[in-house]
Amino acid sequence: MNEIILDGCTPTPLANYLKALGVLRLLSSKYPDTRGFWRGDRFVLRTSLDRAGIEEFFLEDYEPTPIMAPWNGGSGFYDKDNKTALEAILKSTDKRLAGFRSSLLIAEQALEGVDRSASPKGEAKAALLARIRGELPDDVLGWFDASVSLAGTSAKYPPLLGTGGNDGRLDFTNNFMQRLLDVLACSQGETQNASCLWLAMTLFAETAPGLVKNAIGQFSPGQAGGPNASTGFEADAAINPWDFVLMIEGALPFASAAVRRNANDPFGVMSYPFTVNAVGAGSGSLGGEGDLVDAKGKKKARGELWMPLWEQPASYAEIRVLLAEGRVALGKKPARDALDFVRAVQQLGGYRGIKSFQRYGLLMRSGKAYLATPLSRIEVGDHPQSRWLVDLDGHQWLDRFRQFARGDTAANRFHVLRKRLEDMLFAHSGREPGKAETQALLTLLGEIQLALTSSTKAKESVRPIPRLSESWVVSADDGSPAFRIARALAGLHGVSDEPLPMRAQLFPVHRRYDQWMSPDAGEKARIYMGRKGTLTDTLCALLSRRLWLADKLDMKDKPLASPSGATLEDVAAFLRDPGMDTRIAALLPGLALCAIPEDADKSAGEGMLPAAFGLMKLALTPDRTLRALGWLGPEEHLPVSAGMLAQLAAGNHGNRAAIAAWRRLRSSGLAPVFAPDALPDLRGISPSRAAAALLIPLRYGATAALAHKMLKTAESETETA
Repeated sequence: MNEIILDGCTPTPLANYLKALGVLRLLSSKYPDTRGFWRGDRFVLRTSLDRAGIEEFFLEDYEPTPIMAPWNGGSGFYDKDNKTALEAILKSTDKRLAGFRSSLLIAEQALEGVDRSASPKGEAKAALLARIRGELPDDVLGWFDASVSLAGTSAKYPPLLGTGGNDGRLDFTNNFMQRLLDVLACSQGETQNASCLWLAMTLFAETAPGLVKNAIGQFSPGQAGGPNASTGFEADAAINPWDFVLMIEGALPFASAAVRRNANDPFGVMSYPFTVNAVGAGSGSLGGEGDLVDAKGKKKARGELWMPLWEQPASYAEIRVLLAEGRVALGKKPARDALDFVRAVQQLGGYRGIKSFQRYGLLMRSGKAYLATPLSRIEVGDHPQSRWLVDLDGHQWLDRFRQFARGDTAANRFHVLRKRLEDMLFAHSGREPGKAETQALLTLLGEIQLALTSSTKAKESVRPIPRLSESWVVSADDGSPAFRIARALAGLHGVSDEPLPMRAQLFPVHRRYDQWMSPDAGEKARIYMGRKGTLTDTLCALLSRRLWLADKLDMKDKPLASPSGATLEDVAAFLRDPGMDTRIAALLPGLALCAIPEDADKSAGEGMLPAAFGLMKLALTPDRTLRALGWLGPEEHLPVSAGMLAQLAAGNHGNRAAIAAWRRLRSSGLAPVFAPDALPDLRGISPSRAAAALLIPLRYGATAALAHKMLKTAESETETA
């Protein structure tokens, strides 16, 4: 078997991709052992033929598929149409056109009694389509099903072939017949020589003179002509006739089908291989929102085509099955747009041997004509992508948010947030996102939830973001102090029957969703705090509110515990330097939407906290932690020192906050190592920053090390006495 590289058959433009399928399809009709695959950006044939044999097949043996559209004006069947090519084929004696001639005659018979002054419209056209499909021979039905889908009494038109085989005034079928005459007519003399050169150009990207000045339609934007299409101000469309012929032949495998949406749907809806609604994401400025709708809100995109690229040799029959079954589902629902498609494919992993998809947008560009614009290449991973992104589908949140944010009544910020989210999800396709990318996605989700909470209309239309799994946190964890602090803060929770998660304070409580709080908590107290200026201001307000809520909601302990904690060195760095505040503030809202995993590493870490702060931190340590460490008995309790926080808020004059903490610890049976007249102070540390740091939960080992450093044991007290 020979491997023949077709340099003229590339994934872009769409015309070149379709040529590759056309070559494989036509050669396989005579040589069934022919295989094809993509190597890089070239289509490769594995065949018993050599290059000369392939060229001989197309020049001497190729029998064109009968491609016609007797339902369209401009097709050659109506009074005002250009009939030159149709009549030439009917008069031809070339045996390669015998099937074409007989199919044209059948179409003429089907049109008997039809007014030929203009093509039919509406119900008359639907009736004509049904009659024609019933009378055409099997070798023509492939083209019919690729260009028209009949579902019940109505007709739908798959986007690849425009509106039933034409795009505006350009009828593909009439042009196909004209280009056939260019490459096949007599195959003698200058015509045969030109056809040979054109074929070498279309298959092997060799140069050829004398291209034909005719339109190629939406399939190759670079050959469409118009302003700036050449070195001058404007250029005519110029095409290789073989390009057009093989391109149309290659469109036949993309046959549509009518599928049912439910058992009560008698006719169903059109389903077309690897075709979805267009979205303005993942494609830069070419896929911006302005490209999808006009000033009046009318769609400017017919949809998106996702053309599969495979690396293993496959027969045409196998590719035909692939395309026939090319309906991708996201979970239990079909992929409806490009974002659904990319997420569905990545969840499958190695979808049917496809290595990647070339994504095209059918966008209105020139007048009312459409162009198949290459948007991006989507790689398919060998293994299913992590399922944690599926969390966004919980309670159909992603669909509802995108629908709301796409609406005309949504504020512009929601359009921007939706576009950013879609772009990020596209960017993660085919690979696991890195730490920074996952953090960016969490940060964006936090922004989205904050925006949703500030809009009454949004809250009525979109539920809160569903609780995200621990996998998000694991994927985003870069091991930095800022991330550990943000994760520890995000994991703050309440006591017993009052969950009081951090997200309940950052975003308004939704009583019936995700158990953010107990059903009656909102009746007793205002929980939502939102942001309060700087991060320091926010953390101080959150701490004060949590301690107030503990009393208001009758909690038996301080709601300051978290499954994840910071090290002593992390908190010491926070006290010294506000440089990490921006990252913590950005990460906290998104992490608060996640289930926070318990620390695998519970060690104290390196470093030590300033002694005065250490006393205050121990004074706010939850009782259950001190009991677990053996510092409090089963019935002993360490109440909150309200005076300590008040002194910090007032500026901590006279070191009164440390004094209040010392007294609280001492009165609860915990003996600090410092004498009352020799207490350390917060020298060099802002009192407000110290108050903010008191909210940061410590790791279990860090609390143990701090208590061991700050408190006397029973043995040490005995020795002192």
